[in-house]
Amino acid sequence: MASHIHDTVTHMKTTVQLPDSLLARAKAVARRDGTTLAALVEEGLRNVVRARSAEGDKPFVLRDASVGGKGMSAEYRDRWDAIRAAIYEGRGE
Repeated sequence: MASHIHDTVTHMKTTVQLPDSLLARAKAVARRDGTTLAALVEEGLRNVVRARSAEGDKPFVLRDASVGGKGMSAEYRDRWDAIRAAIYEGRGE
């Protein structure tokens, strides 16, 4: 005889303090959407937890720190030898 494992969904009651204005708006949204306040709160909390959990998975993106110039000056444009020479000018040799 095979045993079956069933996922059991449990619910816990809790008390949350919300600003009156937020609670009133949430109740109005729930009424408008034909859902319950509890369902709306659960959906919102799931979305926040999912988004914040995924934040650690996002790759690092270097912010754009450009200064709005017109690019490299003509004397260095496409001339890596000139760039290298300018970098090391006065060092060594």
